Amino acid sequence: MNSGELMVVLIVAIVMITSIFKARTKSHYQKDADSGVENDRLRGQVQQLQERIRVLERIVTDRGVETAAQIEALRDRDRIAEEDKA
Repeated sequence: MNSGELMVVLIVAIVMITSIFKARTKSHYQKDADSGVENDRLRGQVQQLQERIRVLERIVTDRGVETAAQIEALRDRDRIAEEDKA
C-alpha cells in the first residue's frame, strides 16, 4: 500500500467515525428533547388530575354538609309532627 492509498483509507475511516459520532450525539440530544416534552405533558396531566381531585373533594364535602342539613331538617320536621300528635 503506498502513501496515497493509505491517506484515502485514513480519510474514509475518519469520515465514517465522525458520522457515527454525530449520529449518536444527535440521537442522545433528541432523546433528551423528547423526554423534556414528555415531562411537560405528564406535568400537565398531573395538574389536571389535581384540579379534578380538588373539584371532587369540594363536591363531596359540600354535598356532605348539604345532606347533613337536609337530614336535620327532616328530623326537625318529624319531631314537630310528633309533638303536634301528642
